[in-house]
Amino acid sequence: MEHAPLSPAGRRFLKMHGLGNDFVIIDARTGENPVVPALARALGDRHRGVGFDQLAVILPAEGADFTLEFWNSDGSKAGACGNATRCVSDLVMRDLGKDAVTLFTERGQLAACRRKDGLVSVNMGDPILDAAAIPVTADPMALPLPGEPVAVGMGNPHCIFFVPDAEAVDVVALGQKVEHHPLFPERTNVEFASLTGPDHLRMRVWERGAGITLACGSGTCATAVAAHLKGLTGRKVIVDVDGGQLEIDWRDDGVWMTGPTATVFEGVLAPAFLASL
Repeated sequence: MEHAPLSPAGRRFLKMHGLGNDFVIIDARTGENPVVPALARALGDRHRGVGFDQLAVILPAEGADFTLEFWNSDGSKAGACGNATRCVSDLVMRDLGKDAVTLFTERGQLAACRRKDGLVSVNMGDPILDAAAIPVTADPMALPLPGEPVAVGMGNPHCIFFVPDAEAVDVVALGQKVEHHPLFPERTNVEFASLTGPDHLRMRVWERGAGITLACGSGTCATAVAAHLKGLTGRKVIVDVDGGQLEIDWRDDGVWMTGPTATVFEGVLAPAFLASL
């Protein structure tokens, strides 16, 4: 059955993922930013929209190659999204014919590059360890919660539990409970990690505003920082997440994260869908 072509009023988008952590990407560098909470919620619906863990909007920047803005599927803003940053950096590097780019997020100016093995690295900036800046209303290294978790900020708040076996944790039940705990005035992402070898971690994650995801870049960075601060690992670790493996290297200039990216498809949002919001 033939269908009439979409009118120019449709909105183009791209679907990408980093280790199964999936994103809808809208390029608004040459026009007005179209994203409002209602559009983010509609796009994030995996039955009536496109579906994503986060929505990333590419915006113009002065003094960098681009700016990134992030949305959760519940229509709330996300301050950071490491795997989306890697995916969009890969996209822009290919567009510009470059192997390195700079970008702005709420964290400030970041750098990303493509390694010779094809993996994409991004500097997520220095970890945030000050309670007020995370934000959390207790000592980040001594949270008054069962399991003695650690709070670390990476542009968004994270609460990291080190457990004997991350596979055995009820991530949904515990993640939902801790996400909304009064200790975290802006809610929090929740990570559960176990040490599986020297400088090797297994991590599962409940993301604020998104739920369980197959990978969380900022959460992986926060977990690596917390593991080092607790004396469990060095500053360079391998982290196994549900969707694969990420390399984290906490250097003097920030926390670098490296992993694969993938483009799934390009599409156009129908004018009727946009008009229904």
